[in-house]
Amino acid sequence: MTKLSVNINKIATIRNARGGNIPDVLQVAVDCERFGAQGITVHPRPDERHIRYQDVLDLRPLITTEFNIEGYPTDRFISLVKSVKPHQVTLVPDPPEALTSNAGWDAIKHQDFLREVIAEFKQAGIRVSVFIDTDCKNIEAAAKTGTDRVELYTEPYAVGYLVNKEKAIAPFIKAAQCVKDIGLGLNAGHDLSLINLKYLSDNIPWIDEVSIGHALISDALYYGLEETIKKYKDQLK
Repeated sequence: MTKLSVNINKIATIRNARGGNIPDVLQVAVDCERFGAQGITVHPRPDERHIRYQDVLDLRPLITTEFNIEGYPTDRFISLVKSVKPHQVTLVPDPPEALTSNAGWDAIKHQDFLREVIAEFKQAGIRVSVFIDTDCKNIEAAAKTGTDRVELYTEPYAVGYLVNKEKAIAPFIKAAQCVKDIGLGLNAGHDLSLINLKYLSDNIPWIDEVSIGHALISDALYYGLEETIKKYKDQLK
């Protein structure tokens, strides 16, 4: 079964809007695990507009499932990840001013850079995943960086699903097969929701992990956090 990692950035966004500690990001992470989440994902950005670097440090001793830290590998980010030693670090190519991740790595162009960064993380005993699109040549280039997994950037699938789901899933099935043939682990994330998750899971059942934040936290406003996590896990069965 594909594991569900809950991205709690949006919880931090709500907290930061008013200051103080409501909602409590640490307690929400603990509750997500208690409600069945198989991992917690955070994406600290340089301006700390949602998850703060201190949150990442505070979360580490509390996580009992899997801790995944996403981000662009600046010197500060690399230092944070190596000090926290999460189970997984996911490298994303977004610049500091980006509102959200909106593209995968060009692993051909940035292969040397990624290889150097990944070697540093792996030496620290941290599993590495690279955020990437569906181009098989790009995936093959990513494999040469030494990464353990790739995470398919699924926004194009989510957008296309509303128009023609068969057409939308086709390049992702092809890419997932490329990943499988190469022998890398496979993650997926971005704009996955209760609308489109089951179809993705049914067509690519060998996905190791999905990371979901925005839609899941939004759904929790209606269903409650515990019921929402249950609903998402049901899509992955």
